[in-house]
Amino acid sequence: MGEEEVKLVGAWFSPYVHRVAWVLKLKGIRYEYVKEKINNKSSLLLDCNPVYKKIPVLVHHGKPIVEPLFIIEYNDETWKHNPILSTHPYDRAMARFWALYIDQM
Repeated sequence: MGEEEVKLVGAWFSPYVHRVAWVLKLKGIRYEYVKEKINNKSSLLLDCNPVYKKIPVLVHHGKPIVEPLFIIEYNDETWKHNPILSTHPYDRAMARFWALYIDQM
């Protein structure tokens, strides 16, 4: 799949954006970083994430994916090299549990 059509919409201060950026770098996926101003949300952000209107958003071939864990799972399923999450269902469930737990702390 073409990596040249990958954009990450985010802001420097967001740990969630950093989480997605690290995964993209670990997997060797080139992407365009689109800076978002939280005080003045862009039409790109509002179009890509009209429900929550928040970052990060990954846009691949014009299709947006939202929520950090969903983005990471999408990356693993789209680009099979350098897997981030386990292929074992139990281990994946535990990774989702701990990610949610940490996010809620």
